[in-house]
Formats: sequence, C-alpha cells, structure tokens
Amino acid sequence: MAKMGSRKHLKRYKAPKSWPIRPKENTWTVKPAPGPHALENSLSLLVVIRDILKMADNSREAKRIINTGKVLVDGRVRKDYKYPVGFMDVVQIPLSEEVYRVLPDLKGRLTLHPIESKNDGFKLCKITDKTTIKGAKTQLNLHDGRCIIVEEDSFSASDVIALNIPDQEVSDSYAFGEGAVVLITGGKHIGEIGTINEININKSSNPNTVLVENNKKETFLTLKDYAFVIGKNKPAISLPGGK
Repeated sequence: MAKMGSRKHLKRYKAPKSWPIRPKENTWTVKPAPGPHALENSLSLLVVIRDILKMADNSREAKRIINTGKVLVDGRVRKDYKYPVGFMDVVQIPLSEEVYRVLPDLKGRLTLHPIESKNDGFKLCKITDKTTIKGAKTQLNLHDGRCIIVEEDSFSASDVIALNIPDQEVSDSYAFGEGAVVLITGGKHIGEIGTINEININKSSNPNTVLVENNKKETFLTLKDYAFVIGKNKPAISLPGGK
C-alpha cells in the first residue's frame, strides 16, 4: 500500500491547501499525473468527479465515468483518472450539460465554478513567454503548458488570450497594463478581483509588483506574477458571486 501511495496516491493530510478535500474522510487521495499544471495548482480528474462534483460514491464509479468518455477538459475527452485539471481549465459533462471553470476561491482552494453555454467555448490563457521560430513566426508559451503559433505578434508576456476550445484559435486578447481587470492567483489576496492602478518595475532583484483596486475602492499591493488579466473594462468570464 505504501508503494502504491507513493506513485499514484497521496495521504489526504499531506494534500496541498489548494485541494478542496476533507482530510478526515479517507486516508488516501489521488495525485494528478505530471502535466502542464503544478501539483499544488491542479486536481486529478478522479478527485473532480468523486469529491467535488459528487458524481460518484467511490473511486471505482468515478473511474467508470471517466473511462467511458463522459468527461471533457478543454473540449477534449479525457479518460485518464489521474489527468491534471487546473486553473482556468473548462470541465464539461455533456450528458448533464454541466460546464465548469476551475478558479481559486478566497481561501486559495481550487473550485469548479458553473458557467453558462455562452461562456464555455473558450478559456483564458496567460502568456508566460514567447519565442521566434522558423518563418519569423511567434510561438506563445501559455500558463497551461500549451504553445500557440501566431502569424502576427502583437502580444507581450503577461498578456492573456482567449483561446477557443478545442480548436485552440485565438479569439481575443487582453493586455497586461493599467486599467486591466485582474484575478489574483496567489498570496493573501488570492481569489480577489480588481483593476490595476499601477505597475512597479523593480530594477533590483526584488520581484515586480502591481497596485490593485478592488470593487470596494480599496487598494492593495501584490506580485505582478499573481495578477492574471481577465478582461479590459469588465471580466470576460463569469465569476463566483456574480462579480
């Protein structure tokens, strides 16, 4: 049992705080497979189906649901129960017509936010960096491990693109800058929504920061890397609490 646990399973009390599971329910939980999202920023598909959506009472039932192709992530069927589901991924259950977007709550836990059909055909992806490839084309490297090639480069690192799923075509983009609406993805303000008032670029080894104003007109400082653009003047996606 210990050997199996080291490979596929993780003791619940050792699970990252971002996992919305109850440590006392069972001894073990399922680790997500290595993939585009870090362990602390992802959930295994089995945990999503069994523990969060409550579509199954146990692991066997959850595996059967997943193995029969009844779950889509970002528009594609996923049959690996360890498949890592992470921030901004879109989870679809075609039989029940339920669609969810993975977002952090105010306690830093990953949640599945129900979304309507008009909101389910795309996901937001942050540009982590970009490179020039053969033919003078630009490759955008995204936060979820994807690499997108674009003919015309009008993007910068930290910008966010709206990516249609599953065809992965860019349908819109949101520049990182003052006035952008952002979702905070780390630190003590995780899960909060606000507008960038100021960007502070440090010339020293200290990380860059941004000054953000929330809807209560309160301002706070957070790391630039924690500010994920979700819209220009208003959020491009629906959010918990109707924000």
